[in-house]
Amino acid sequence: MSVNETHDTGSDDRHGESSTPTDTVAAHAEPEPTPLEHPAEGVPPVETSADDFAHTADALAHGSGPVALDTERASGFRYSPRAYLVQIRRAGAGIHLIDPIEHPDALRPLAEALDGPEWVLHAADQDLPSLRELGLHCASLFDTELGGRLLNLPKVNLATMVAHFLGLGLAKGHGAADWSTRPLPDDWLNYAALDVEVLVELRDAVAAALEENGKLDWAREEFEYVRTKPAPPPRQDRWLRTSGIHKIKNPRQLAIIKSLWETREAMAQRRDIAPGRVLPDSAIIAAAVSDVASPQELTRLPVFGGSRQRRSAGEWYAAIARARALPDSQLPRRRHTGAIPPTSRWESRNPEAAQRYSRVRPTLVQIAEEVEVPVENLLAPDTVRGLCWRGVEGPLTVEAVDSELAAAHARNWQRTLTVEPITDALSD
Repeated sequence: MSVNETHDTGSDDRHGESSTPTDTVAAHAEPEPTPLEHPAEGVPPVETSADDFAHTADALAHGSGPVALDTERASGFRYSPRAYLVQIRRAGAGIHLIDPIEHPDALRPLAEALDGPEWVLHAADQDLPSLRELGLHCASLFDTELGGRLLNLPKVNLATMVAHFLGLGLAKGHGAADWSTRPLPDDWLNYAALDVEVLVELRDAVAAALEENGKLDWAREEFEYVRTKPAPPPRQDRWLRTSGIHKIKNPRQLAIIKSLWETREAMAQRRDIAPGRVLPDSAIIAAAVSDVASPQELTRLPVFGGSRQRRSAGEWYAAIARARALPDSQLPRRRHTGAIPPTSRWESRNPEAAQRYSRVRPTLVQIAEEVEVPVENLLAPDTVRGLCWRGVEGPLTVEAVDSELAAAHARNWQRTLTVEPITDALSD
């Protein structure tokens, strides 16, 4: 995880400033942070063997307090979201850098040692899936990034929060690197170790601020939700997210895009390469709108003329030919049938839903301002859109709205704050 990355919730960190009792959102210039360039005890060697993992498990079992964890993946380079490095730190046990790639089946002692203590992660929903894939599970969670969101911090990336709460400046620079590289360079390992060096101290500072602001119970509900929520179902019609597809209206060209996208997906998975590195979206769009009649003609298009693409020209052209051979009745739809359209289109497609949204959304914005949390953390945007699009079945009552929110997994604190105002807004 990059110390500079933020978890995308659609807000782009534009939360505005808060006047909370603590100094959680500074209304004045903060002092320059003290650089934290290396871990206090140095960068440990990378652990790769079953014996290494067993020794680490023993050290962690004899440590104390919460366990700081982080992972480094190879997003943008590899198809797999697997963790190529796991960083762990616990008081009394020090920092450990785990390379799980060669011996993932030897991690059981580590899993047993980690199943019990509280885990501290920053943007846990990014790291938990890859940790679970390794068989590592937590019984309790504290997410420092999510805590920062509930405190209405304008920026919640790790480096900014460490500077704000601890006055320390983390080294930057390798969050977007290809962590599947072996051997890992020393400066990358230093960067990775720093991600967990002060994470528990940050946890304590965030917890104190949450408690002072009366939000610690809210945070506990959020952390437990993140810890226990199931993996989301696979997105349907992912090919419709191809960059540039909004310009394509011809159904046959859409079929070509879909066929090329599916071919690229299979190839990327087979080679464990990020799809965009196999073939960029721009090349898919170019092939769809070009009337190429052979693999040779295809290689005259941009990108397809490269050496790697020429070798696969037959496979790419076969995907185009399959789409061209489809009967009209099998041409793909532009939008998935069950998807809720963007709210900008509701007025023409579902005027009643548009009216509901026009009343509910400002109500939630007002509540979010009053309690000083981002509106998307007050209630998930998908929950709001779903409620307004479908409406409430049967009589419009507080109980009916509460049932809808509960079915959408809204937490107790969220429902307590919003259910009656939403009911009132829908009743207007």
